[in-house]
Amino acid sequence: MRQTTLAEIRRDLEACRGQRLRLEAHRGRHKVIVREGVLEQTYPNVFTIRLIDDDTVKRVSYSYSDVLTKTVEISLCDDEEERKIACR
Repeated sequence: MRQTTLAEIRRDLEACRGQRLRLEAHRGRHKVIVREGVLEQTYPNVFTIRLIDDDTVKRVSYSYSDVLTKTVEISLCDDEEERKIACR
């Protein structure tokens, strides 16, 4: 199985900027947060997602190493299916 590098994760996320995503963040001790949002911006070491809630807008940021270690899993929300991003 091929290993994913941080540069590949960054490139995959840059290609999805402005698209709707499903975010699954593992917070430890069996706590998993699942939210939907829009990939707002990518920076050299982190990326930001604007979360879509009922009445509020929140922004969260994660590092590319969070995706590499699977602390955060991101799926692209298409109409037909969900596709994992940066997974090999």
